[in-house]
Amino acid sequence: MSTRKAPLFVQSRPTPIQLNRHQPTSKSNQVRPHPRSPNAHHRSNNSWYKAHGSVVTMNLVDKFRVKFHITNDLVRSVLAELFCTGFLLYGGTAINAQYILSQRKQDEWVCVAIGWGLVLLFAVLMGSRISGAHLNPAVSFFQLIQGKINVIRFIAYVIAQNIGAFFGALTTYVIYYDAINSFDNYTRYVSGPKATAQIFATYPAPHLSLFGSILDQIAGTAVLCMGIAAITDRRNRVPPFMQPAFIGALLAVLGMFMAYNAGYAINPARDFAPRLFTLCMGYGWRVFSYRNYKWFWVPIVCPMLGALIGAWLYEFFIGFHIPDDPETTYIHRIIDDRNPDGQLREIHLVETKP
Repeated sequence: MSTRKAPLFVQSRPTPIQLNRHQPTSKSNQVRPHPRSPNAHHRSNNSWYKAHGSVVTMNLVDKFRVKFHITNDLVRSVLAELFCTGFLLYGGTAINAQYILSQRKQDEWVCVAIGWGLVLLFAVLMGSRISGAHLNPAVSFFQLIQGKINVIRFIAYVIAQNIGAFFGALTTYVIYYDAINSFDNYTRYVSGPKATAQIFATYPAPHLSLFGSILDQIAGTAVLCMGIAAITDRRNRVPPFMQPAFIGALLAVLGMFMAYNAGYAINPARDFAPRLFTLCMGYGWRVFSYRNYKWFWVPIVCPMLGALIGAWLYEFFIGFHIPDDPETTYIHRIIDDRNPDGQLREIHLVETKP
């Protein structure tokens, strides 16, 4: 007598399917590859392959996808972080350039905040399926401390994010080069009425103390990471295709209530890499020595602490207490039960807690 335990949950059993996997199936029952799959079978001498009983033409994108698709997950994730962070900084600093160079006539500040949010929306949309679209060392850090990524991936992401941010700032500088020269008469200023360094990096308002700037960056990044934790928490059941929109809206809201003190950097890569870029472009060492070195490190160090606080505040007050339900707390597995001779005996749908 068998002692095998019955599955936890069993669907109503259909008539057993008699299918010997060692015997060839009819042509109509064969599973054909999806036409978009890079592993799909196709003829070597032309651009045709069969899919779903019909002949489909591979377009140029499909051909390049088959040829250049990167299978190493870390490599493609790093490339996604680099590109998407560069896109974010190009779009965001270009918005800043339009606001500053027009002497605040082209846009109102609310347009700047909404613009940054929309740019982040598209950046996250592009990279979320590949790397998770962190685009921010502080976000990567809170993923690290919660055990969702490892140290190697964290370091690789941070390097990629800073490189991407540097080239994003470079792109804005090239696009607005003539406008910047017209505005400051070829002299690069860090402060004053003709300052353009604020296009690329953040600087504190005159009223802001060192202690106030530290609190500003910690609190702003904590709110950012609390929001991201809530949006991506599977128990909140936010559809993945909607998450980029919510994250973009979150940044826009932060821009509306956190920007007055110091421009809401809340992202070490967003501030450090463009600041380094301005040093390379002739703004001088003052981009780092501003306020006797009592500012440049604040948007680098403090967002990391804010991420730690915000991520765990969400979990302790909200995340740990969200009710479980079958749609978010069970892993579904199909049990393919076969006889020793290979014949399919029955199929079970088994649900087990992770």
